[in-house]
Amino acid sequence: MDKDYFKREKYLKKARPFYHDGDTIKVFSGVRRCGKTSLMAMIKDELEECGIKEENIIYINLDSRPYMKIRTAEELEETIDSRSGSLSGMKYLFIDEIQNVKNFEILINAYREEGDYSIFITGSNSYMLSGELVTKLTGRYIEIEMTTLTFDEYIEMKRFYGKQVKDNIEEELNDYIRQGGFPQAVKYDFPEAKRTYVQSVINEIFEKDIKLNRKIRKKRLFSLIQQYVINNYGQPVSVEGLAKHLNAVLKENVRKETCYRYIEQLENLKIISKCKRFDLKSRRSLNGEEKYYLSDLSFYFVNNTDNRINYGPVLENIVYQYAKSTGYKVSIGKIGKLEVDFILRSSDQNYSYVQVAMSILASEQTEEREYRSLEAIKDNWPKYLLTLDHLLQKRNGIIHENLAEFIRDKKAF
Repeated sequence: MDKDYFKREKYLKKARPFYHDGDTIKVFSGVRRCGKTSLMAMIKDELEECGIKEENIIYINLDSRPYMKIRTAEELEETIDSRSGSLSGMKYLFIDEIQNVKNFEILINAYREEGDYSIFITGSNSYMLSGELVTKLTGRYIEIEMTTLTFDEYIEMKRFYGKQVKDNIEEELNDYIRQGGFPQAVKYDFPEAKRTYVQSVINEIFEKDIKLNRKIRKKRLFSLIQQYVINNYGQPVSVEGLAKHLNAVLKENVRKETCYRYIEQLENLKIISKCKRFDLKSRRSLNGEEKYYLSDLSFYFVNNTDNRINYGPVLENIVYQYAKSTGYKVSIGKIGKLEVDFILRSSDQNYSYVQVAMSILASEQTEEREYRSLEAIKDNWPKYLLTLDHLLQKRNGIIHENLAEFIRDKKAF
């Protein structure tokens, strides 16, 4: 593998079982600049390392020369056939930024039907990452959703590129919180350069994914909704309250349905991720009581001059993204009037419960508050309390861990 690539093992592990599967299209999704293109390059390298001939690997980046002028399915088909026409055996087809090609779905389905193409695609705009893809690719695909670097990857990548990692893990965590986890930003040495880069990513999302999006007709309204949701990440969002707030600001009638639709577009762009509540007594999801977490904390900090850290939602956001990146389904737990920050469900249907706090050392009342929700759960699945404390409590079988060390050491729930 090229020494310039930091290996994103979490996602390679998810993709490897499908490397040679010609019946399933592999779709890599995620916010812009989270590392999708690099991941496809890593897969290409791994295929070559395991003996696949270089000529059987067809790699087309539609944002780069000589392919950037391809805009129609016919032009793309001609390019693919010119590379694969005389090849025998399985062909490995990688197409980056496939949304650049109009009606690509019909063509990609046709190559999948032939059975001797293993297809890998990425895309960045809201259409590519929306539910429309499900029907257009006729359900024969898997989606591997990427995030920017989680805290464990952030530390590993710094070491990979020879950057200094601080001895104090909490100081390193604070840098990660303020500077975010965009892979390219890690390569820069100065905070101002990192901030400039993240701002360029935000500008790119606006220019390529929002400005040209026909589903977002009221750009100012969308901008206000985006600002509101980002500034209130990790907090329950009342769409009815949001609509009333916007009515007062804009002096016009803003419908709840419009707010829902624009929040959905933020989800499609992978800027935010919805976390639903789950009632542990009734065993059902509760609609309308969602929280939203950021795909990268820098979306908040790059646009806020107040550099103080509100550790409550920040630490929740870090744990949420870490759990998702390691394959857990995540929801918020409701137990009567109490709430546990996260219910995690693994791929083999095992559960665990996680409470997140900056510290439980401030007072006895603080400790009681953080333990109360976990102790109210009467089943025998593991229960975790993650804080930044180094003095760890032992109480009723609940596992108290230092959050930064837990994630740095890649521990499982």
